[in-house]
Amino acid sequence: MLENAVGMQAEYENSLQYFTFIGRVIGKAIHDSQLMDVRFTRSFYKHMLGVPVSLADMAAFDPQIHKSLQMILEHQLEDLGLDLSFTTEQKRFDPFAADGKVEKTESVPLLEGGDDIEVTEDNKAEYVKLVCEHKLTMGIKHQIDAFMKGFRDVIPEYINIFTEQELELLISGLPEVDVNDLKANCEYQGYTAASPVVLNFWRCMEGMTQSELACFIMFVTGTAKVPLDGFASLEGMSGPQKFQIHRDHGSRERLPQAHTCFNRIDLPLYDSKAELNKYLTMAIQMEATGFDID
Repeated sequence: MLENAVGMQAEYENSLQYFTFIGRVIGKAIHDSQLMDVRFTRSFYKHMLGVPVSLADMAAFDPQIHKSLQMILEHQLEDLGLDLSFTTEQKRFDPFAADGKVEKTESVPLLEGGDDIEVTEDNKAEYVKLVCEHKLTMGIKHQIDAFMKGFRDVIPEYINIFTEQELELLISGLPEVDVNDLKANCEYQGYTAASPVVLNFWRCMEGMTQSELACFIMFVTGTAKVPLDGFASLEGMSGPQKFQIHRDHGSRERLPQAHTCFNRIDLPLYDSKAELNKYLTMAIQMEATGFDID
């Protein structure tokens, strides 16, 4: 058993070297202005730039955890029947485990003494923030550090002048967005293809430049990448998921909202094309400058 454990430990350490190697490859591609057909989550681009992660980034990592944390923020803990402390669960790799179970789930404190700190209405926002940081950063810290070691061997810190959206375009390039293909592979809820707001939406899309369309695709899917086979092959968190337009029954003064794990945009019932274009442009620009809309 000891020999097996030592072997698994060596395998784990070797895997970290692969992350370092991949970091160097990505860095070299950026340095030489070579585009790569790769896709990372938004949170990983943030890691590359040293930008803090947020709750919106959790949607692409684990939709169920994202939904649970969102409910904690939006509802009273008492109404949800939750009794929480500042802890979370994580999987731990232990090749020397006496019982032979090298991967275990354990409870870890989110801050010192977290087991004894109750989550209340006053501190639940901090709890959600710490859970996101742990799941998206601390839980994979060794892998991130290994990747960044290789990446920094090639790329200095001036890369931090870019946003995570710009970094993705720098690595993968500007996509060619075919609006007709997107339109042909769109599903509707609360609207139909003949609804006036939908017709105005497609008119707005047809008037966008390729750069603006790339920003829109990033806004609604979380990445600027277009599937090689077109939007019929668009993927969501649970497999194939076409682009969706849902009706937002809220105020017309609300911005369109994107749900990247479902490739979905929620559109209020705007009165005109000009009004729709105004709010859609505002939503995309806010996303590009760091305001999460999810």
